[in-house]
Amino acid sequence: MKTNKASYGEKAVSCFKKGFNCAQCVLVTMQEFWKIEHPLEPKAASAFGGGIGMRGSLCGALTGGIIAIGLKFGSNEPKSIEREEAYMLASKFYTRFEKESGSLFCRDLIGINLTNPKELETARKSNIFQSKCTYFIEKAIEILTNLK
Repeated sequence: MKTNKASYGEKAVSCFKKGFNCAQCVLVTMQEFWKIEHPLEPKAASAFGGGIGMRGSLCGALTGGIIAIGLKFGSNEPKSIEREEAYMLASKFYTRFEKESGSLFCRDLIGINLTNPKELETARKSNIFQSKCTYFIEKAIEILTNLK
């Protein structure tokens, strides 16, 4: 039986709607897709939401995907061919995410400065995270599930 890759995007969005951040949702969804068993999820991605600590930097959907790539394709050895594969896949994911999303940065993608309390409150009240972030989460999952 073939797995429907689109359903993983739906799972990641469902995770986000439950209250986890974008990085956590991409990480745990890809762990399920790639069948990675690791006790750090979703905790390891907690600080990456909102562009790393709500600073508007790299999108959490991107960073969650990079963590997942490391867990799946990385290495625990100081010198390893696996690490080279992780670099290559991370670079491929990074480039494609930027091309298809228009930016890598949370503040550009959602159009809000999350470090400004008034803008953050406006974003929360207007459901910006639900309307915009869910797209980037699904886009990250789509790219990741088709990476190789």
